[in-house]
Order: sequence, then structure tokens, then C-alpha cells
Amino acid sequence: MSNSCARLNADDPGFAAAFDTLVNARREADEDVSAKVREIVKRVRAEGDAALADLTSTYDKFDLDKSGWSITAEQCKSAYDGLPPDLRSAIELAAKRIAAYHEKQRPQDDQWTDEAGVRLGYRWNAVEAAGIYVPGGLAAYPSSLLMNAIPAKVAGVERIVMMSPTPGGALNPAVLAAAHVAGVSEIWRVGGAQAIATLAYGTQRIGRVDVITGPGNAWVAEAKRQVYGVVGIDMVAGPSEIVVVADGRNDPDWIAADLLSQAEHDETSQSILFTDDGAFADAVADAVQRQLGELSTGARATKSWNANGAIVIVPTLEAAMPLVDRLAPEHLELAVDDPQSLFDMVRHAGSVFMGRMTPEAMGDYLAGPNHVLPTGRRARFSSGLSVLDFMKRTSVIQLDARAMGQLGPAAVALAEAEGLPAHAASVAKRLKKS
Repeated sequence: MSNSCARLNADDPGFAAAFDTLVNARREADEDVSAKVREIVKRVRAEGDAALADLTSTYDKFDLDKSGWSITAEQCKSAYDGLPPDLRSAIELAAKRIAAYHEKQRPQDDQWTDEAGVRLGYRWNAVEAAGIYVPGGLAAYPSSLLMNAIPAKVAGVERIVMMSPTPGGALNPAVLAAAHVAGVSEIWRVGGAQAIATLAYGTQRIGRVDVITGPGNAWVAEAKRQVYGVVGIDMVAGPSEIVVVADGRNDPDWIAADLLSQAEHDETSQSILFTDDGAFADAVADAVQRQLGELSTGARATKSWNANGAIVIVPTLEAAMPLVDRLAPEHLELAVDDPQSLFDMVRHAGSVFMGRMTPEAMGDYLAGPNHVLPTGRRARFSSGLSVLDFMKRTSVIQLDARAMGQLGPAAVALAEAEGLPAHAASVAKRLKKS
């Protein structure tokens, strides 16, 4: 067996310390971009379109004024019409399934009158405008556009603004076709931190939005962090990760491919296998090495696997589940005959893939649930992108004189205890009429 990735055994004396290291490994880029991003955000706020033109020329080698700032609906329709039929059908199928799944997430308004006679309730509304960031260049994924734009559309967002760099002026036809299918309102050829600043604050050409979602590099993630509060964001995402819990009855080639499906994303991605079968662990490790030599993304995947991959031998798969919860992985595969029994033990995971025939890659494209998921152990406290990220809830309260008479004295007492006499008076004056 190759020793290219970490190999841990739960029975070894040093396991606890070694697993702590695995859990706490920092895989985000070391480069401190916060000061540089802050300067970009400041420039966009102060200079608007002029800053965008200059920054796009510098970073993407693209002249917005000469070649055009935006991409039209006609260009997107043309790209859609020009796709190979099988790819066009795949995008349509993915869009249909993503929309159907997210329709189930739409919350319902509710109102009731309680025993005191108070009318209570809440109403849901979509935000007016959402910004979707779609990376350009090598990381131009139509699936990512669908996963971000369709939940916004299902929520009822009226204006969906897509920001995407076009390095050297290159356009990705599959992404444009996906924008056509998803019903994106505007597409601007701007990327990086400057795109996020534009969505948050607006420029002369481009109107601001209420929520920003979508993946990006360290600059994009830091920009989202800095503008949060001015706008809502989905999350500050880090490198991709997958945990596979598998017994020895799996095909090692399948599990190796599953692990590499995340390793090929980025050198900082993490792929971890838990198994109770040492011989199977060896077979998977060998299959990984063989497949690495066959992948066009092999160089990147090899660096990821060598630096961040791990195989963990556990006495039973049930014993693996508390360890999985400590990792709180973005993606979790339960490759066993009875995945439900293990799933019942899971508390922290972004998305769970049940059984031997459910590779994580199906979730990336068209199973239905969103593939924008919390990374870096953030599944402990957050969830994947959903319709709710594009909506907000407004509460409703209505009292009549009887209800005021019943509840008002307690409100006065609380206001006086807090030293807020105007609060108390606003209730007390009404009590005299009730």
C-alpha cells in the first residue's frame, strides 16, 4: 500500500492526537488577502465603474469598455441553442430536479389568535434582488449557476444578477446556457472581490442587491465576509471535502473515484475514508494511486490526496460516526447496505449520500438538493444553500382593547423595571381606554 495519504488506526495509542490533527488541519490558503480586499472594496465604493474597468483590465486582461460590460439574454439563448443536444438535455433535467426539490422548501405563512385575544403570525417574502457569483476560467461550472439561481427563482426573487469574470474575454457557453434556463436577469463580466463589492454597494451601471451567493477564490470569500451586514451572504466557503464510510463489500474502484471526486477540485480539498476492513483500505489506496495516473486533473488531485487525504481504520463502522461528527463534513457518503442505521447517528454533515449506489457527484449535478454546502466543520452550525437564504420573515401582531387590558400591565411592569418610561407610557395610556 502507498503511504501517500495519512493512515490512522483507532486502536493505535497515538490515534487521539493524530485525529485531532486531522480535525483541526487548516486547509485555507495562507495568503492574507484581507487588506487587499478592503482596498478593492473601498475603490469600488469611491470610484464605481471606473474602478471596475481598471481592476478587470488588471486581473482578467479584459477591456470592459471596448468589449462590453454585460452579456445579453440573446447571447445566452444563442449559447443554449448551440449546445450539443445531450448537454442541453442534461442542463434542462438538472434544472427541473433542482427546482422541484427547492419548491418543497418554500415556507408557508401562518396566522392565529391566542387565548389572550392577540392576533399573531408571520409572513414570508423574497428579497427584491439577489447576486449570484459564478467563477470564470477553468472553474466555470453550469451546475453551480443552477444551484444558486434556481433557489432564488423559486423563492420569488424578481432580479437575479450574475457576476462572472471572463478572463481574456472568453465566454463559457454551458454557463450562458444555464443562465438562460435558470432565468437570470442580468449578467456582468466582472469577477473577483470587485464583483462582490459591486453587488453590495452598486455602481453607476450596476444596481446593488440584497443577498449574495456563490463560490469563489480566497479573494471572493474574503470580500463576502467584509460586506456581510450590508448585504446577506450564503456562507464563507472553504475547500471542498468528502468523508466516505464504507465496509469491505464495496468495489474499491468506486470508493477511490468518490474520494478523488473532491480531491480533483483543489489542492486544499480533503478526502477521508473510514472503514472497518484493513484489506479493503489497502485496495482503495491502491485504486486511488492507479486512478490518479489516469485523470486529466491528476496533478491537482495528487497534491490534495498526499497533503490532505486520510484513511482511518475503525473497529466498527458505528464507532466511526462520532469521529465523523467531529469532522462535520461537507459531504458524507454512507456506502453500506443499511445506511439509515448509520445516518441516525449523524448530527453534523452538509449533505449525506445513502448507500452504495449514491456517489457524491450525483448531488453535485442533478439529484436535487443544493450542492452549496458548509465546509471547514461549519456544518456544526449551518446548512446548505436553500430557498430560505433568499427570503425573510415578517412577524404580525395585533391587539384589541381586551387583549391590551389583559397583557398591558405586565408590559408596563417590565418597561419600568428596565428604566424605560416612554415604553411604559405607550402601553399605560392605552390601558386607560381599555
